[in-house]
Amino acid sequence: MLASLSLDELGGMVSISRQFAHRLETNANEPTADLRAALAAALDVTPDFFATPVVHPIREDDCHFRRLATAPRAILAQAAARGTIIETLVSTLDKRLRLPPVNFPDASNPASMEDVEKIAEDARRHWNLGLDAPITSMMRVVENAGAIVVHFDDISDRIDALSIARRRPIIVRSSAKTAAVRLRFDLAHEAGHLVMHQGINTGDKATEEQAHRFASAFLIPRTAFAKEFPRTRRALDWGGLFGMKRRWKVSVRAIVRRAFDLGLIDAAQYRTANVHLVKTGQAKAERYDDVIEPEVSELLRSALDWLAARDLAGLHHMLAELEITERLFTKITGFEIPALPSNVVKFGSLRA
Repeated sequence: MLASLSLDELGGMVSISRQFAHRLETNANEPTADLRAALAAALDVTPDFFATPVVHPIREDDCHFRRLATAPRAILAQAAARGTIIETLVSTLDKRLRLPPVNFPDASNPASMEDVEKIAEDARRHWNLGLDAPITSMMRVVENAGAIVVHFDDISDRIDALSIARRRPIIVRSSAKTAAVRLRFDLAHEAGHLVMHQGINTGDKATEEQAHRFASAFLIPRTAFAKEFPRTRRALDWGGLFGMKRRWKVSVRAIVRRAFDLGLIDAAQYRTANVHLVKTGQAKAERYDDVIEPEVSELLRSALDWLAARDLAGLHHMLAELEITERLFTKITGFEIPALPSNVVKFGSLRA
């Protein structure tokens, strides 16, 4: 699951059948030493990876997936497998560095959308963000609250984002969608899951709608929204809507939906607005998407930069403990580990 390979693809790489690959995956058979080495090379892990027990594996039920209903189960399992590696890495970093304390408010199981609105407003107050101005960086909001944000570049465009509610939350964003406004909404959506759905299985219509409403309410609180939403007697003011988009860094599609949720436009106006966006080629990419700068995750990168500069040997030791190759580490984290000086022995080479 880590290397984005199907059992057929993996079997072809190491010259075994799909059926035998499945038997290995389910521990029905043990590989020979040569096959273990071949599998390790194909999957970008070390041979010892297969013998190392996972203490707290992340399951699909542990993840809050923001996904399309057609996402194959294999993709969800792959995301959970990557999440397990990330959590192991984050746990190791927590032991070596002083990361921001986890500071997500707990407002589990809202009973209504009115509750969700209040929870979003309370979360803004909790993080001292106020209720009348745009959020400068949604990325910094969640990272300052202690979450680790990573991007999975090669999983699927059918998973927008996911979050993993562990001791230190992890938010994973697919890089398939690049618009800055969508990234901000995804981060706010996952923050909603972490605030409202601790210990609750998500992915159903109700919890997804709650997380969507939280994201909208958190990014543009209702009082400020009502003051700034452009009004005309009949047609929507598209110039005003795009001006609002640039100020609040929220898509026009999301702004129109929020106006409908708050009763500022009726169902007919809402449908007309969506038809207009489709007809003008803005269903997926809107005007001004290219002028709003994407937010870049900083916390994990800063932690790894610090270790690379001050404890490079310790960083390589950490990689050896993860039992994965530098290439897979870079694929998962986006960070390239500098090489050790020639007079330093790699930790992996000391193993029997």
